[in-house]
Amino acid sequence: MVNPKISHRPTICYRSMHPSDLEILEQIHSDVFLSDIDLFRYESEFFQNVVNGRDIVSWAAVDRSRPNGQSDELIGFVTARIVTAKDSEIADLLRYDPSKGHQTLVYILTLGVVDAYRNPGIATALIHEVIKYASSIAVCRAVYLHVISYNNPAIHLYKKTSFKCCGGCMGFT
Repeated sequence: MVNPKISHRPTICYRSMHPSDLEILEQIHSDVFLSDIDLFRYESEFFQNVVNGRDIVSWAAVDRSRPNGQSDELIGFVTARIVTAKDSEIADLLRYDPSKGHQTLVYILTLGVVDAYRNPGIATALIHEVIKYASSIAVCRAVYLHVISYNNPAIHLYKKTSFKCCGGCMGFT
């Protein structure tokens, strides 16, 4: 795991998740969501699906300048899933029109960055990876997520990246 303080200037790169990320992904996820562990408890199948790209798209942040062979070890992640607009809980907010054919949304499931690497823009870059991905899908109407109402740092982050609060969730159109 990462030390509490970074002792070097990081070189952050973004890549897809690998099966070898499984253990560290589970550990970081547990660390990031520790205070809300009962709300964000994911089964091992979820993590297996993430690292193997089954029904979940994901991006990993790694610090290529880390010493001791850890240069490809995860320091942040984002996971997302494509959902149909008509089946989502935000269809009404989007003014979903079934006459326009098949439309999708990208739903951000989880986002986390190791404590020692917070605030230099890694989470923002991971969100931009999701937005770029969603933009490449012609029938995608929006990117959305849920955030707990008392998680002010996360709400600030999402608003900074142009998400808007919309009835219990946040969306980017």
